[in-house]
Amino acid sequence: MYPLSLNIHGQLCVIVGGGNVAERKVFSLLEAGATVRLISPQLTEKLHELAAAGQIDWQNRRFQHGDLTAALLVFAATDSAAVNAAVAQEAAAAGKLVNVADAPELCSFQVPAVVHQGDLSIAISTNGKSPALSARIRKELEAGYGPEYAVLLDLLGRIRERTLAGTADSSARRNLFENLLHEDILLWMRNGQWELVRGHLGSVLGMDAELRQEASAWLERVKDGQIIPA
Repeated sequence: MYPLSLNIHGQLCVIVGGGNVAERKVFSLLEAGATVRLISPQLTEKLHELAAAGQIDWQNRRFQHGDLTAALLVFAATDSAAVNAAVAQEAAAAGKLVNVADAPELCSFQVPAVVHQGDLSIAISTNGKSPALSARIRKELEAGYGPEYAVLLDLLGRIRERTLAGTADSSARRNLFENLLHEDILLWMRNGQWELVRGHLGSVLGMDAELRQEASAWLERVKDGQIIPA
């Protein structure tokens, strides 16, 4: 499998099925900003609530030929192997990317287990061989990558935006970020030692007044709770 992160914001994703597996798919797709169409005569309670609120397009019926038109991603998540195979076959014929629950041999893509800390995403895939192992590894990573990573990434993103707009060459930018990533900076953030962070930023950014101002303003927003990791 080729690992890839997709921007699916506003893109139509079709899920055939309305059970617990479909429910998990729906919530992850909505979190990514997708437009979700759900095809199933039955839904879980939570999916009913989403449909009633207009957050998903629920087609209260069984899968039909032509249901996959305009879909970017297709998910077959029914309890019928025959229906899932039919969905996979139509998706393949139409050149659609399809994921079939519990049938990796029918999938053109797999959905990895993911650890999120703000804009940091760490994906784990076993190529469909063991979702349970993926889930276990995800829990281990969640313990090691806490919210301080989201805070640090927010800072690095802001500084990178500033440097890309400036005149520094790629080598200078690379050196800047290598120096910013002090071996203790995550520990300082985890422990709320913001004055140590401030001193380190001032030392690294040196004479660049614009970057120092950006970093100082960012630090004050963190201390005031305005920047909170997702």
